[in-house]
Amino acid sequence: MALTHGAVELRPASVDDADELFSALDDDRVWAHVRGRPVGVEQMADSLGAAPLVGRFPWTVRREGRVVGTTSYLDVSPIDARLEIGFTLYAHEVWGTDVNPACKFLLMDWAFGQGFGRVQLKTDIRNSRSQAAISRLGARYEGVLRRYQRRADESIRDTVMYSVIVEEWPDVRRGLLARLPG
Repeated sequence: MALTHGAVELRPASVDDADELFSALDDDRVWAHVRGRPVGVEQMADSLGAAPLVGRFPWTVRREGRVVGTTSYLDVSPIDARLEIGFTLYAHEVWGTDVNPACKFLLMDWAFGQGFGRVQLKTDIRNSRSQAAISRLGARYEGVLRRYQRRADESIRDTVMYSVIVEEWPDVRRGLLARLPG
């Protein structure tokens, strides 16, 4: 299955993507607020292979055919009609481009089309760049989850929570499409 909009394509990630993903994401800036940076292609492959075992369903992101990142569905609860989009990492050169809004559009469009009623997104309270990007998507700020999870350096982070619900999706969808080429 592939999800595409313009030059951006998402496909379910596989261990075969590890080499290209590692190369695209081998940058300290990319991993500044995300735990689990692999030190080589083998660790990237192991992470991709183990992801479903911990409830993470990763996608490989390509722009114009070149791997530029990954994003995932997490905390999927069909019975509650909710899921999260997260563990999103993009090569630094595509920050601020159409990649993030296209990925979020594609993943939310699929989720709401499958009957999910809530898509949540969250980020480290120190990651102001990500908070601004999530707000620009049209997601609603819900608050801060205090002492939510450990960072890579073992400190405990507060997490900022956002969501889009199905009733908001038509307006959010229009806003995202207005930002995207083609």
